[in-house]
Amino acid sequence: MTEPVRVRGSVVVPDAELVWRFSRSSGPGGQHVNTSDSKVELRWDLAASEALPPVWKDRALERLASRLVDGVLVVRASEHRSQWRNREVAAARLASLLGEATAPPPKARRATRPSRGMVERRLENKRHRATLKQGRGRIKPE
Repeated sequence: MTEPVRVRGSVVVPDAELVWRFSRSSGPGGQHVNTSDSKVELRWDLAASEALPPVWKDRALERLASRLVDGVLVVRASEHRSQWRNREVAAARLASLLGEATAPPPKARRATRPSRGMVERRLENKRHRATLKQGRGRIKPE
């Protein structure tokens, strides 16, 4: 099978918690398209899973709330004609979604003010540009 879905670090989603579904994919493929189930749907019950640490799980449930259906995260892939490649894409998508959802919140930004010298240089540059552009006007004939 494919390699396990790694969230971050050593945390891995067990294969037993993943539910794979396959169906016919839309798009080109000729005669082959009516016989192969190449579209992949990967389901993972995030709410019931014990794979994530509690802090990560709460973070993921909060950040992925709009994507969850009854606590289940669904990822679909149908770009490739091969079911195997679509499985790899779906697993990679799930891993990246979970990696982003479980990441720690960014450090709060402290508001700072520009230095007096920086403000003066900016205003001087504006004055210089204004005089340059004023000099581009038409010369009135006398």
